[in-house]
Amino acid sequence: MKSRRYPDTSHVRLRAIKSTFMAEGALCGATLYVPADTAPDQELPTILMLGGWGSIQRALTSSFAHSFVEAGFAVMEFDYPGWGDSGGFPRQGIDPWRRTRVADTALAHLKSQPMVAAHQITLWGTSFGGGHVVDLASQHPELKGAIIQVPMLDGLTATLATPPLRLLKLVALGVWDLVKPGAPIYVPTLGREGEFATMDRDGAWEAMEVALAAWKDRSYDNRVAARSVLTMPFYRPWLRLKDVKIPMLMIGATGDTVAPFVADKVKRVGNPNVQVMLIDANHFDPYFDSLFPEVLAPQLKFLAR
Repeated sequence: MKSRRYPDTSHVRLRAIKSTFMAEGALCGATLYVPADTAPDQELPTILMLGGWGSIQRALTSSFAHSFVEAGFAVMEFDYPGWGDSGGFPRQGIDPWRRTRVADTALAHLKSQPMVAAHQITLWGTSFGGGHVVDLASQHPELKGAIIQVPMLDGLTATLATPPLRLLKLVALGVWDLVKPGAPIYVPTLGREGEFATMDRDGAWEAMEVALAAWKDRSYDNRVAARSVLTMPFYRPWLRLKDVKIPMLMIGATGDTVAPFVADKVKRVGNPNVQVMLIDANHFDPYFDSLFPEVLAPQLKFLAR
């Protein structure tokens, strides 16, 4: 595998505005990024970003957020309950249906923010967050549009792509975590190729290391509650694609083995609002040079329409 390099967007001048909102009984942390010269009474078209399976704010998303700000947009990221800067217990758990509800609350919070044009909001989701964007887009026909890249659209397909012995161990730990009292059982979120983790393929470990080197001022809690994996086969956002009434740009990677792109299912739905773009890449390639500019360009073009 070729060495990866995180895109340098340090030239972008922006302002970060921290806020919080209540969702599912937890105080959630959020950050709104705006161009540095934005006037207090100026309202900007805005993007709500939804990260992936084990994501927290700025985890592999900062280069996209900075590029969108450079193009004149406001961008908001947030942490789900139990993750990153958000409260909530137990920590590091994933329930996709709960996450969608939290994202809906984050959208309402975003609409209330100064400098946000509430009638010009676009959703953006990557990996697991791409599935949440499908759910959210199907519920909000008033939004301007949606972008999803390397989306996890079919949890059953992703589950069956896991090596059988790994899957058996993950399920066994997930069931034990669900039924036993006390603190959760945790498993690594990302691991080296062949190591026990929820993601070890497509250079997952290297992606985390490169991202951490770019952060410098942050650490990453590389674990997820084992019970989280039990939700995966039942989470199938592609079934809601037919209900999406807003323009959507979908970027699928043909070499994705973490969240295999289900092109056949997308084609079967045949929603004319969904524009599909295929890239020759794996699950983590779009976040890094040299593919990043190739993935960013059609997104900026879509946003400019």
